[in-house]
Amino acid sequence: MESQCVGLAEALLLAPIVKRVRLRAPWRYVTPYLRFGGRTQFAQTSALDPPWPDLVIATGRHSVAAALYVKASSARSGRHAVAVQLQDPVISVRNFDLVVVPRHDELQGANVVSTRGALHRVTKARLNQNAALWMRRFAHMPRPYIAVLLGGSNAAYRLGPAEMKPLAEQLARAASDLKASLLITPSRRTDAEAIRVLEAAIATVPYFLWDGAGENPYFGLLGLADYIVVTSDSVNMVSEGAATGKPVYVADLPGGSEKFARFHRRFREEGVTRSFAGKLEPYSYAAVDDMGMVADRVSRLLTR
Repeated sequence: MESQCVGLAEALLLAPIVKRVRLRAPWRYVTPYLRFGGRTQFAQTSALDPPWPDLVIATGRHSVAAALYVKASSARSGRHAVAVQLQDPVISVRNFDLVVVPRHDELQGANVVSTRGALHRVTKARLNQNAALWMRRFAHMPRPYIAVLLGGSNAAYRLGPAEMKPLAEQLARAASDLKASLLITPSRRTDAEAIRVLEAAIATVPYFLWDGAGENPYFGLLGLADYIVVTSDSVNMVSEGAATGKPVYVADLPGGSEKFARFHRRFREEGVTRSFAGKLEPYSYAAVDDMGMVADRVSRLLTR
């Protein structure tokens, strides 16, 4: 979620100051519906103090109170910070200068911008730079490279050992058929036992599995990938894959929700993604990147 905010700031050629918000009880249970108490709402929070910024970019339900606190404090000082909220704030969009949501949220308003997926930090320059950094690490491994982006269980999907077993077998089959290498990065949500199941299933094909130590190879894997396989639990990772213009295969997990279903259905219908079932083949589409559109709207707000 933080990467969405940072990505928008970078698209605006700004170096953001990141504030991570924690709310006290009872606000963390009722936010953002009840907004009172000023600074007493916040606990273990990066300082929200003057000088107030010209722009606040926030995301997540728990960020709403802080964003509106900064906006109100800025207005009282005569500075008038522009408040941009990413994702549905679940309160009236009129509280913000701009609300940026993925289209599958189906949120409307004069100050609402709908994107095809999630905002992100993927740019051609970043992919090229990170591919160059990691190329030597994988030079001994046969191409094509299959980048595998693993999520984990969340409120909508399940990815434990039982769900990983068929996925791991499909990955091994795809790599074997193409004489390819698997370049795998798990997330913090990926179950440890599921990773052990994965390693056992792919032992017969060349693979790299990031163990969480050292620099994250995420952008390097996206930059080097010939194919991308991503689990269906993450709109962010699917969106980041789709920003590369490379074939993106989505591994469907048990579960889901209507919002996730709308997102995945639209991407498949538009030829951006395909379902993964153990077979990969090349295809093309126009890379999905709405960052320029969003950055333009924010720039106009800052210069009005």
